[in-house]
Amino acid sequence: MSTLFDGFKLQGLQLRNRIVMAPMTRSRAPSTVPDALTATYYGQRASAGLVITEGAQVSEQGRGYLFTPGMHSNAQVQGWKAVTAAVHARGGAIFAQLWHVGRVAHCSVQPYERAPVGPVAVAAEDVNAFGYREDGTPGQMPVSKPRALATDEIPGITADFVAAARNAIEAGFDGIEIHGANGYLFEQFINGGLNTRDDRYGGAEIDNRLRLLLETIDAVSEAIGGSRTGVRVSPFNRIFDMPAFEGEAETWMTLARELGKRELAYVHLANRGSVLANAGRDFLREFRTACAANFIIAGNYDRAGAEADLHEGFGDLVAFGRPFISNPDLVERLRNDWPLAEADEGSFYGGGAAGYTDYPAFEDEPATA
Repeated sequence: MSTLFDGFKLQGLQLRNRIVMAPMTRSRAPSTVPDALTATYYGQRASAGLVITEGAQVSEQGRGYLFTPGMHSNAQVQGWKAVTAAVHARGGAIFAQLWHVGRVAHCSVQPYERAPVGPVAVAAEDVNAFGYREDGTPGQMPVSKPRALATDEIPGITADFVAAARNAIEAGFDGIEIHGANGYLFEQFINGGLNTRDDRYGGAEIDNRLRLLLETIDAVSEAIGGSRTGVRVSPFNRIFDMPAFEGEAETWMTLARELGKRELAYVHLANRGSVLANAGRDFLREFRTACAANFIIAGNYDRAGAEADLHEGFGDLVAFGRPFISNPDLVERLRNDWPLAEADEGSFYGGGAAGYTDYPAFEDEPATA
């Protein structure tokens, strides 16, 4: 019976345990370039079997929030080299998550303050983004109305992901994760309630709505190898104004079967809670089986829940998010049943070392000294 603390071979990459540090936006890169603080943060958490970075935008157009790092300039690549070196020096493995936010953006963070892009020109309702106010100060504000991508622009999105994947490998990453989840660009195309395009990338045909993601996976796999390419998806996601739609279960199962045809590093299913609430445990098992790949499952796990789902075959690896923010030594805390430190939500996004790199390991906490 596999446990969280067993080693695991991920397409030839040996992981020391089955605990994954989930990707989490922290907005600590004011110039979009990772710095020494970024390297310290990830290095502190390198005891995870696999570290997946926060989303790195593949282009200026793909940016949705202030102070998030990119993967499309030489300066960014140089900054990431220090991050991968810090993780590798501690015996860890690290993948870069690559993203394009699509319509989840305010025009103030877009090149020349243009409208963000999406499959259709429909704004996400009741959704905010982190951008610049009219007075030039940063803050949360409603996302801007996007413009619909023209058909001949869409291959350029795929090309941006290929270029960013190559940059990630140059920066020393062990692989990359394509962010196809959580209401961002790829999921905007997949969602049949939103994507009403009448070309080969949209409409009622499931294959059309999956086309952009699958074309991008294939192009990235060809560029850097399928064994170094992962993908994150979130079936039945409802955040960022993603509606329910007719044929939703079949859409996601079609994607699972398509992913199963490809020899990828892994498939990462986010928002386990949304799947269970909207489709149930049988769907989760069926989806995982159809993917026929190394499978990471995420969604508010504790140790007991993670162990149970590993034993029942729902995943090979388990991703933990927020606990890693305030517990750089999360692996040892879980292994020894040590209490977990609570995170300061006020320091999740933006700022400096406070709430980022200043959380102590359990054995260094004043109460246990």
